[in-house]
Amino acid sequence: MIYPIIVAGGTGTRLWPLSRSNYPKQFIPLCGEYSMLQETLLRLNGMDHHAPMIICNEENRFITAEQVKQLKLLKTAILLEPVGRNTAPAIALAAFIARKQGEDPLLLVLAADHLIKNAAAFHAAVAQATELAEQGKLVTFGVVPAHAETGYGYIRRGEVTATGLLDDPVYKVMAFVEKPDMATAEAYLASGDYYWNSGIFMFKASRYLAELKQFRPDIYQCCQDAVAQLAEDLDFIRIDNEAFRRCPEESIDYAVMEKTKDAVVVPLDAGWNDVGGFAALWQVASKDEQNNVLRGEVFLHNSHHLYVHSDDKLIAVVGVQDLVIVNTKDAVLVAHKDHTQDIKHIVSQLKAACRPEVNVHREVYRPWGKYDSVDLGPRFQVKRISVKPGAKLSVQMHHHRAEHWIVVSGTARVTINGVEQFITENQSVYIPVTAVHALENPGKVLLELIEVQSGSYLGEDDIVRFEDRYGRT
Repeated sequence: MIYPIIVAGGTGTRLWPLSRSNYPKQFIPLCGEYSMLQETLLRLNGMDHHAPMIICNEENRFITAEQVKQLKLLKTAILLEPVGRNTAPAIALAAFIARKQGEDPLLLVLAADHLIKNAAAFHAAVAQATELAEQGKLVTFGVVPAHAETGYGYIRRGEVTATGLLDDPVYKVMAFVEKPDMATAEAYLASGDYYWNSGIFMFKASRYLAELKQFRPDIYQCCQDAVAQLAEDLDFIRIDNEAFRRCPEESIDYAVMEKTKDAVVVPLDAGWNDVGGFAALWQVASKDEQNNVLRGEVFLHNSHHLYVHSDDKLIAVVGVQDLVIVNTKDAVLVAHKDHTQDIKHIVSQLKAACRPEVNVHREVYRPWGKYDSVDLGPRFQVKRISVKPGAKLSVQMHHHRAEHWIVVSGTARVTINGVEQFITENQSVYIPVTAVHALENPGKVLLELIEVQSGSYLGEDDIVRFEDRYGRT
């Protein structure tokens, strides 16, 4: 049976400020109602498959679990990487875990942040790949190129090695090719012998591990050590932290696929796009009569070929073209559509300046709900806090700040220094500095409140946790 492995550890910096390292593009509904991760999971519907495994990092574990629960996919496993080590080790972890369960399934490796418009064509390509993977081949999916593209790596096909269910040819992989310049990309397109490298793979778990052991025994050993003792924590599977930190960083292309003699490529013509930047996002999105893509409250005059996104403010645009304009609650981006790949330089500057906007949005998700930092000034901060029904914040205290909670909607169970009380709409409570306190939503509806913090230091690291149902320290 097919075992979907969804790699969800990317940071999506080319889509900043929509995508941040602690809330990257795979968790954002860029192209529809669902997030990219959710779309990837839903794309499996209609296929006979094992419950999926999602591989993500520690920082994104709770939003991953929340988005899985929204789809009611309760059996989905979530494997946590202590640190990012690229795709070769991540897939090895999944393969080892599958083998520990006494199976040797076909691993279907998918990225969590790709768009595939034609699910039926995707399913057909997977069915074709299944036959080959059962025979011991390592299958990669080559996207039939729609145009000359310099932003993707390519796969050069060799001789026909087999035919699939519909007599469609399957080719040996002759070479994996790095991103070309435009003249080279045009030559690739004209030759008909090249595909875009989708980063989608299928193979038996045992075959991948055997090839990895042959070509990169160092990665193999580190991953084997990391899964020697697995620990389950709420919705998550944890591996040995120190063993995995010793693992070299490498992609599956370099570690295995470029070296193995059993790599084959199945052509994929299913409306694939990795949505790697705003130009790609503009290209795949629905447009108005002036070729504008508009999200949020946007008013235009004499403007065309724009991508405009607003989270919370009205944007008015007059007399411009070919721009990307993105407004989030804490940042604004204006860029020419032809230069959006250079957003990475802005992100690098933000990192060098230690700006929080590179990592987090103003609105931050937590396992119990979320908070939005509405205002911040000298010695005060105002947050809007939303707590899910039945959820509880950790039992905690602060050395440097006091807090005042005003309930906007719902009912809160508040405990301060061991004394419990209930407060409802339009009521408030004060938590002094160093008071041990907890907040819980005992009701059936969302609890919303305003928190006013005051004190000499208001950082998130001024939290001493005494008890936490989500395993945070």
